[in-house]
Amino acid sequence: MADLNSFQAWIAACAAGIDERADDLTELDRAIGDADHGSNMRRGFGACAQLAEQEDFTSVDAYLKKVGMTLVSTVGGASGPLYGTFFLRLAGPLASSDDIGPREFGQALRAGVEGIVARGKAEAGDKTMYDALAPALEAFDETSATGAGLGESLQAAAQAAAEGRDATEPMIARKGRASYLGERSAGHQDPGATSATVLIEAAAQTLS
Repeated sequence: MADLNSFQAWIAACAAGIDERADDLTELDRAIGDADHGSNMRRGFGACAQLAEQEDFTSVDAYLKKVGMTLVSTVGGASGPLYGTFFLRLAGPLASSDDIGPREFGQALRAGVEGIVARGKAEAGDKTMYDALAPALEAFDETSATGAGLGESLQAAAQAAAEGRDATEPMIARKGRASYLGERSAGHQDPGATSATVLIEAAAQTLS
């Protein structure tokens, strides 16, 4: 079961993972985007990691809502609203939950991913963050349905996210700035799918 401390550890791990991969994310974005995904994500999650020191939170959902709003206000481009929406929607099903298991987190993860779809109108194969998150959600649901715990379900989700991330490399982008490149967008791993995988991997490390 995960509690508020677990979720604060998740965000801290996200910030550390993004910081470690920031240069890689920027290089990936340089090939098919604005070359700022790494710096944008580093700034946003760096600010989120400081929230636990700046404010006393009494519930998981209040904390995640603040994370979402912080990402909206600090991450530039399309990523800020998309990641912000993910965390804001994630918070909803976790309201009034202090100890969160696979059932509660599965509902929250679905709400977060559906929020990204609603905002970004992305579909599988568009070469976006959804191509990592959709298989992660599916793997989480399939694993938790067997009676697995939160940690084991998230490990399966992280593996599926990484496979989804890698599968974006040969895709031709159909969304965002990368879509302007047409067939030239193929051969490059999508930076959004890469950062989304960092988030799921961090969850697998901290939420159990």
